[in-house]
Amino acid sequence: MKKAILLIAFVLGTFAVQAQELKWETDVNKAISVSNSTNKPLLLFFTGSDWCGWCIRLQKEVLKTPEFAKWAKDNVVLVELDFPRRTPQSDEIKTQNNGMQQAFGIQGFPTIYFATAKIKDGKPNFTGIGSTGYVSGGPAAWLAVADGILKAK
Repeated sequence: MKKAILLIAFVLGTFAVQAQELKWETDVNKAISVSNSTNKPLLLFFTGSDWCGWCIRLQKEVLKTPEFAKWAKDNVVLVELDFPRRTPQSDEIKTQNNGMQQAFGIQGFPTIYFATAKIKDGKPNFTGIGSTGYVSGGPAAWLAVADGILKAK
């Protein structure tokens, strides 16, 4: 019985560590560089992390799951573009995120936009692939939508 409990604890701990190992870039230019070197598109997550209920729900139900972690490592470069109300941010990040929100015409949160980009004359030049937001049904449903967007590129 003790061994079974230890095994279950180990397996659950492994999933939690795997989900936490995801690297979410906050610097768009750095993310573009990683995207270009790995030949993976950007997943731009526009969120209000500390106030948006649907953003928090998407994080909990999909973005912090082992299924998403495995998929993301294989398919995309993760970029978080956060618009918090209570969490402090540097002026540089605020300016960058506001510019990205305007560039992509983001009207509501959460929005996830898939894109590729190149740096041209010191500025990012994006090519959109598609977008989504919260999808009910957990990680499998959300990943099916994401895969459909990426396969259409």
